[in-house]
Amino acid sequence: MDNGNLLEGLRVVEAAAFVAAPLGGMTLAQMGAEVIRIDALGGGLDYRRWPVASNGSSLFWAGLNKGKKSVTLDLGSAEGREVAMALIAAPGEDAGLLLTNFPPRGWLDHDKLRERRDDLIQLTVQGDRHGGSAVDYTINPRMGLPYLTGSGDAETAVNHVLPAWDLVTGQMAAVGLLAAERHRRRRGVGQHVKLALEDVALAAVGHLGLLAEAQLGQARGRHGNHLFGAFGHDFASADGVRVMVVGLTGKQWRALCDALAMGEEMDAISRRTGRDLAREGDRFFARQQIAEVVARWIGARPFAEVAAQFDRHGVCWGKYQTVSQLVAEDEACSLANPMFGEIDQHGVGRLVAPGLPLEFSAVPRRAVQPAPRLGADTEQVLHAVLGIDSAEFGRLHDRGVVGA
Repeated sequence: MDNGNLLEGLRVVEAAAFVAAPLGGMTLAQMGAEVIRIDALGGGLDYRRWPVASNGSSLFWAGLNKGKKSVTLDLGSAEGREVAMALIAAPGEDAGLLLTNFPPRGWLDHDKLRERRDDLIQLTVQGDRHGGSAVDYTINPRMGLPYLTGSGDAETAVNHVLPAWDLVTGQMAAVGLLAAERHRRRRGVGQHVKLALEDVALAAVGHLGLLAEAQLGQARGRHGNHLFGAFGHDFASADGVRVMVVGLTGKQWRALCDALAMGEEMDAISRRTGRDLAREGDRFFARQQIAEVVARWIGARPFAEVAAQFDRHGVCWGKYQTVSQLVAEDEACSLANPMFGEIDQHGVGRLVAPGLPLEFSAVPRRAVQPAPRLGADTEQVLHAVLGIDSAEFGRLHDRGVVGA
């Protein structure tokens, strides 16, 4: 039986921190690539990043490095940097790929690495296209999104906690490396791929029509929890459970009308406003009147009755819940979902953790792997990739060049 390793044999060296680049590396690892993460002795910039367990172990680091191998080197020494460069440029048809979000200089300088391997593929994640520093919390203000978030009468910017551009950039980094590797297989050449967080954000808001909207002089306002361009809002049941209800497509809208038996009331709203509620844009214009009807129906019933009626009619809806409730009560976030597996994470304990969201019909799902202990694979990797034997490794370790 196929072991599910779609990228078996592919070796990627990762020198990275925080979200985007480590996420790209983990995505490749979860598809079967050998991803070797290089860190400084004692851990990199994100080794202690929050959230952390009660003993200080980083749940962030563990979450973004599942399935990788960990090599630790004294990157402040010439000898340690030499070992790192040798790992990156090691021979092999399926090797010679580097993923990083550190500045491409010193031991990560692309031209220096190409002197060792001329078909090297390097993907560098940058803040902006000039190589300047940027993160989600600085990119989002430039995109204008904090002025589209929040209630219509809000006077200040409203940030959000999800690092959307980091997440998209991480997936694009994985795609970019695979595309460059395919190009190398066909043409025999390597390249330096650059991916700017800012450009990812600009592309995304452009694809969604926000840039065109602004160029046409149609300034988008704030609409609170209303779904822009159709009908959708949050409502509270009689027992205080809050739900999000969406009527974006025609099918979703008809399901909602059937579930609430509100056809006559919607016809009355249509006549009163002159809006054709079969059209999603007209539902947005009439959102306040529609919401009053939906709020009255949901507010008169306990959550269990609302959920049963919605499910019976195929309504598009979701329950608001905390992350703690998601973990404790939601079947989708449990071993009932084949994406999840139970792992023994060093420094943390037993966890139910997600694997790869992709489900391929030709191969079975790979078992979820924990993040490695820092430096746990140093000796094995240096032996397998560079041919360093135990005696030489011991000498390197004694001089403080490598960790273990």
